[in-house]
Amino acid sequence: MINLPVPALDSLSGLAFGDAFGERWFGILRREGEAALEARTVPPEPLWEWTDDTTQALVLVRELTEGGGAIDQDRLARRLAEAYADDTHRGYGASMHDVLRRIGEGEPWREVVAGQFEGQGSWGNGAAMRVAPLGAWHCADLDAAAGLAAEQSVVSHHHPEAVAGAVAVAVAAALAARSRGGPAPARPDFLHEVAARLPDGDVRSGIRIAARMSPRASVRHAAEVLGSGYRMSGPDTVPYALWCAAGHLDDLHEGLWSTVAGRGDIDTTCAIAGGVIAARTGVAALPPAWHAAREPLPGHG
Repeated sequence: MINLPVPALDSLSGLAFGDAFGERWFGILRREGEAALEARTVPPEPLWEWTDDTTQALVLVRELTEGGGAIDQDRLARRLAEAYADDTHRGYGASMHDVLRRIGEGEPWREVVAGQFEGQGSWGNGAAMRVAPLGAWHCADLDAAAGLAAEQSVVSHHHPEAVAGAVAVAVAAALAARSRGGPAPARPDFLHEVAARLPDGDVRSGIRIAARMSPRASVRHAAEVLGSGYRMSGPDTVPYALWCAAGHLDDLHEGLWSTVAGRGDIDTTCAIAGGVIAARTGVAALPPAWHAAREPLPGHG
């Protein structure tokens, strides 16, 4: 990991923090309900394990590192399948169990991925949840960030909305990284710039709606309007996660607490928001207890 550009390494760390923090909340909410959210109860487990969000981000970062910032889709597909085979219990979505198992068994990834859901391909959020470090890496070139985000997406998620979700997150992380050392962009401006890089569709529409929301809108209202991942799709996940990130570009800690309050697919929304915000802020300001609890990143800590 030492060869990563700093914004990309920070984004990867922020993604892992969001993933591990968000994952704890499924259990907390079952045990304690809304009171825990209102009290901002810090997850009590001594180890905050991350999920497939971080596993796949690590694979993508390795691919970028060895490819000098570029992607070999065949190699990336193999690596995603190998990471799955090494640890199948990281919370992979149902369709990804089938996709990655079949790729690992030697089936051509293009055929496997394109054949999902009667030929539509998956429109899940897997390609979006892992991509923020790629955007931070290519922050100097938004066209490259968008193009590579799409390339890495189709290796597992063929549906145009899944691709659009990944492009949106990569562009957001690139914009966040570009703003390091300067004032944070206003939420509406930030989101409109992301939407401008997307094709017409549900993800773009959701982000444009997010950009127009009142600055006084609550997290719960945003989650209800935009969706917070209950459907585990790109359109139902990415606009909300980016709305949360765009409103907290100077404060990763507050951004993650805000994101988790929308419930839904909490590990993924927090992973996306964490990866975007940390591309600008880094992770050093998070509480020491969080650093001590989060599962280390291989090769980084």
